[in-house]
Amino acid sequence: MTIPEFDVIVIGGGPAGAGAAIAASREGLRVLLVDENDTAGGQVYRQPIAPSAMAPTADATAGEALRARLAASDVVLSFGHRVWFVESGFRVCAVGPAGPVEWRASRLVVASGAQERHRPVPGWTLPGVIGLAGATNLLKAHRVLPGRRVVVAGTGPLLLYVAASILEAGGQVAAIVDARGRADWLRVVPQLLARPDLMARGAKWYFALRRAGVPIHHGHILSRVEGVGVVAQAVVKPIADKGDAIPIDCDSVCYGYGLMPATEIARLLGVEHAFLPERGGWVPVMADDGATSVPGLYLCGDGAGVIGAAAASIQGERVGVALARTSSAPGNSPLLARAKRFGAAMTTLAEPPAAALDAITPETIVCRCENLSRATLDDAIRAGAHTVNALKAATRCGMGACGGRVCEDTAAALIADATGLSRAAIGQATARPPLRPVPLGVLAGEFDYASLPMPEPAPQ
Repeated sequence: MTIPEFDVIVIGGGPAGAGAAIAASREGLRVLLVDENDTAGGQVYRQPIAPSAMAPTADATAGEALRARLAASDVVLSFGHRVWFVESGFRVCAVGPAGPVEWRASRLVVASGAQERHRPVPGWTLPGVIGLAGATNLLKAHRVLPGRRVVVAGTGPLLLYVAASILEAGGQVAAIVDARGRADWLRVVPQLLARPDLMARGAKWYFALRRAGVPIHHGHILSRVEGVGVVAQAVVKPIADKGDAIPIDCDSVCYGYGLMPATEIARLLGVEHAFLPERGGWVPVMADDGATSVPGLYLCGDGAGVIGAAAASIQGERVGVALARTSSAPGNSPLLARAKRFGAAMTTLAEPPAAALDAITPETIVCRCENLSRATLDDAIRAGAHTVNALKAATRCGMGACGGRVCEDTAAALIADATGLSRAAIGQATARPPLRPVPLGVLAGEFDYASLPMPEPAPQ
């Protein structure tokens, strides 16, 4: 079977990946764009599944413009394909509606985006508890409310966005629980002024929530979720003092502690990483033009360090140009620098506070795939599992279907809290294929068992 070849393969159809693909194609390169979603846009510019009577948001308008630019380009589009393996060279393996496919290219751009970060609490496995990013998917793409009366908790700008979107869609926000205090927000105002348009959008959400009378508990964390079979109540408590816990009746809890770069492909291909909290945690080491130590491999967008959609779009286009003009990197971009300053401030605000670890009781499940409690992980840490890979080997933490995307950051934080080791010393889990869950039957394809060559039985 002949494997299709391109000059460039771009993995990820969000603002960064689509921007890189369009720019590289404009420079005369043969470009393939691969994404597991049905359309381009990623999480931020996700296209609604059905038309809505509501006025289009700024993100919706930007998404439509991005998809129009992509449709007008010469980029070959392969949506609905999940990449499960990549090797140097580059060979990209994916599964789609027609089964497994492969492509080759001498240059690869990975724009894999970001993933949610959580801190487990008792009751977080109840139906009705959903991540902030998951809630944005429900609201943007499906126009579905996460619940009738919702508590929105955690840190970062998604708190305001999700809460304001619930109100706009006709839902009720029982409370916002923000682990950051007002002083924390005021401290980053100088950085936020780098993008006054985005700051104004956030202020609009905030004042809409205040006008609606939504309680905002600053300096509080989600302590536990209660209910029998479904969410009935969220319990929150203050961080700074011994104040009383506050029970809040609700039927849904949306919570999370910001975003982390999705780095599985970069790790699989051997890119060096550094731990930078202000960019979401572990980030690949790369040049200004997105180039890495792996020849031909470029990175951009939140998968290379959480910087936000505004910066990701600019960065993606610069990487696309760099692919064709390898003799020199693109010059400095003041707009990109401003967008990165804003993104760094938001990412810093979204870091989980140390107090969030205190809410994880010994019985709380940390690794949902393998059903591992904090007590199990703590025992292994006390026994000497002081790296993520050692803890993985000792307990299977991170070996389930999610590949550690849900539990790894919490597991590493537990190791750091117990040992005093730095996150750099604790390290990352080794990336292994499949990068995403893939049905074995899809990879095997159709075949007739009768046609399989069977060796003769060994003589007795």
